[in-house]
Formats: sequence, C-alpha cells, structure tokens
Amino acid sequence: MELTEGEYAVAGLDGVRTPALLIYADRVDRNITATLRLLDGPNRWRPHLKTAKLGWTMERLHAAGVTQAKCATALELEAACGAGFEDVLLAYPASGPSVELIRAIAEAHPHTRVSALVEDAAMVTAWQGSRVGLFIDLNPGMNRTGALPDPEQLLAIAKHIGGLGLEWRGLHYYDGHASGAAVLAGYDDLLQLADEIRRSGLAVPEIVTAGTSAFPAALGYHGLSDAGYLHRLSPGTLVYGDVRSLDELPADAGYTAAALVLTRVVSHPCPTRITCDAGHKTVSADAGDPTCAVLGHADWTPRHPSEEHLPIDLPADAPLPARGTPLWLLPRHVCPTVNNFDHALIISGKSIQQIEPVTARGRHVPLSA
Repeated sequence: MELTEGEYAVAGLDGVRTPALLIYADRVDRNITATLRLLDGPNRWRPHLKTAKLGWTMERLHAAGVTQAKCATALELEAACGAGFEDVLLAYPASGPSVELIRAIAEAHPHTRVSALVEDAAMVTAWQGSRVGLFIDLNPGMNRTGALPDPEQLLAIAKHIGGLGLEWRGLHYYDGHASGAAVLAGYDDLLQLADEIRRSGLAVPEIVTAGTSAFPAALGYHGLSDAGYLHRLSPGTLVYGDVRSLDELPADAGYTAAALVLTRVVSHPCPTRITCDAGHKTVSADAGDPTCAVLGHADWTPRHPSEEHLPIDLPADAPLPARGTPLWLLPRHVCPTVNNFDHALIISGKSIQQIEPVTARGRHVPLSA
C-alpha cells in the first residue's frame, strides 16, 4: 500500500515535540467499520486490545457495538472494563499474585463478564470462589502456551472447572503462527475436537481463534459456526494497521493506516543518510528491519535503529531533507509501538483534536500497598 504524506498532513505541527504518536479518528472508524462488514456485525468479533491500548480507542470499539474483547495484561483488562465492554477475556496464563489482581478487578467491575485461561486442571483451583469464568487454552502448534488437543484431558479440565463452581467458557486457540491453508486445516482439527467434547455430554459455549494474520483465511471458514458453535475471531492490529497487516488484509476491504509516528530529521551523518528521532524506544524493533516505512518515500530505507536514533538511507541522487523536517512513519508492528508512548495525539480531519493517554501502557505496581 503506497501512502503519501499529504493524506496525513496535520495543521499546527510546529509546536508538536517529536517523536509523537498520531491516531487518526476517521481512519480508526473506517477500520472498525471494515471489520464489522466482513464479520456481518459485532457478535463474531472479540478484538485483542493489546493493540488499541487507549481507553479512547476501546470506547470507539464499544460505541460501534462491539461488547466483547480480549486482552493480555491486567491494565488492559481494567481499561476494557472501564470502557464499557460487557465480556472481557484475559488471554494470558495468569499465575501467582497476578491471579489475585485479576480476581480483584473482576469484583470491582460486576457488570463485566471477566474470563481467564487455564491449560491444566491444577490451574483451576486458584480461581475457586471468584466470579471469573475460564476458557481452556489450546496449543495449535505455535508451542507458546496451551494444552495439547487431547479430548479426554480437555474434558477433564472442563468438568473440574464446573465442579469447583466456576463457569466453563469454552476454548481459546491462538493460531498466530499460521496463515492461508494452514489456518483452515487447524480449524478442521479444532472442529473435530469440539465435536468430541460435545459428544461426551458437555457443551462448548464459545471458541475464540484468529489474530490479524489468520483473519483473512478465518473469514472463509464456516465449519465451526455451521456446526452450531459460537466462533469468534480476535484480530486487533487491524484497528490501527501497520506495514505487515495492511499487506496481509484483503486489499478491497477498505483498511487503512490509522496510527503513525511523527518524527523529525535530526542529523545528516553521511551524504546519502539522515537520522530521525525514532529509535527502537519509539518504533518497535521486535518485527525486524526495517522497523517502519516512511510515508511518501518508498525508495528510502530505514536501517537498524539504536535506542533513540533511526538511520534512513536515501538514493544517491536524492536531496537530504533539512534538519527539523517532519516525516511520517508507518510501523512494521504497531502494537508495541503504541505501547512505547505515554500519550497520543488524536487527529480529526487535518487538525489535532485532543491528547489522550495510552491508558493501558505498562503494568500495575508489582507490590500491593
């Protein structure tokens, strides 16, 4: 996708200190609308809020009719409850004192249906006596978290959940390593597994799959829903978009970049190189090099960043932009990039509308007062 600076120009940038996170309200709404259109409404979408991070964005999702979500941290859970979501899954294996924190957040938000993950019967006991429901986390071959898909073991865990007076919520299956045909093959196996559990006499209330990478393939899979299961998809990156997701998502769906990093040229270290104030403490480097694309300059090549510096190589015949020149960067991975900022500038039209905190950045204090 070729984007230009002109599309994202903003009035009043002279007073903006860089690097700065810009979030374009109309483009966020466009991406939300595109997702709801592909899913025929809000019921099948359980967006992952690790991307959204801002309470402002969470409220935008909720206002569009999305009432369920998932998240990865306690701060995201707390922000989601505050944004009005009615059903939030903490899609991360909590342990130790973190369990007590999640239980306390659930108690403080009685109007939100809070759930967590377990992958073994031994993990269930920690939730006894709480109002937290439990999904069983499956390992779909990513080998990061989750139980192996053994129907007898899963059935035993689900019955143990119910036996301790807790709510069995269903299956969580994050196939972040897969795309295309591999997604569909995995869902065929998942359908067989769910059917075996159901034949044993236990309903499977919900099945959650698909981050943004798996989302395009998952859209075409109807086996789980045709079999009567509530199959929800959980892409989150597409709310803002980034280099990777905009390349993966359906080209005709209407997705666009909604979050950019404003940076400025700070140095001319070589005849064909500039350096900007957008190192890896600004634009995340976890997805590899280049960490971003420079809007309007497809032939410029961002190089490996240091903490606060981003070198960019220009073609030999290209004039170097003056020091202080603003540039717009589209991150390769937007989720941790948003998490690098304390505040975001919300852009409406061509002007700065407001400043919003990145509500769920970071974590709770590690010790209780």
